[in-house]
Amino acid sequence: MAFGVEELQVLRRALALALHPGRPSAEDVQDCLSLAESLDEAAREGARLRAFLVADLARYRAALPGTAVGYLALLEEVLPTGYRPTPDDVSALRALRGNPRAAALLDRTVPTAAAPLAIPASRTPLHALPGGLATENPAEKPKPAKPADPAKKPAEKPVPARRPVPTPGEVFPRRKPPQRPAGPPQQLAAG
Repeated sequence: MAFGVEELQVLRRALALALHPGRPSAEDVQDCLSLAESLDEAAREGARLRAFLVADLARYRAALPGTAVGYLALLEEVLPTGYRPTPDDVSALRALRGNPRAAALLDRTVPTAAAPLAIPASRTPLHALPGGLATENPAEKPKPAKPADPAKKPAEKPVPARRPVPTPGEVFPRRKPPQRPAGPPQQLAAG
């Protein structure tokens, strides 16, 4: 999703209001509400487009192998929208494995089909801000577990010794000044 210049200005003002709360102007409030409505509409439109692509993909998958080219193109188009391949998609790609494009898509989608849906980093919640309120109650913190009896402890593998970090002097040794030639100093004539 791309923002225009005006939208970025509204977003900047909204962020400034969030960081430095105060009494916003009526214009700022109206602009923020308008931007929120635009973002909601864009999200709804994205969902409608994704639903259309997924339905189209199902029709092409049902008509395989005759529609392999169209099916692979649609699958490539719908994957970036967050579509998780179904077991039917994986089966179809396995059946089309002789096609290099299908083999590449199978390699790309099989780990995705088995893995749980990950939340993009940009959508993860903020846990703390400097100066913000702590959400954790210190009285409710779990107490550390008591150490186990050393006699019952299983033997641990020895940890290899870590090599110390070299100092800058070890990495970049000092250069020795150039040696002056031995002998009488030379007189240069000016002129």
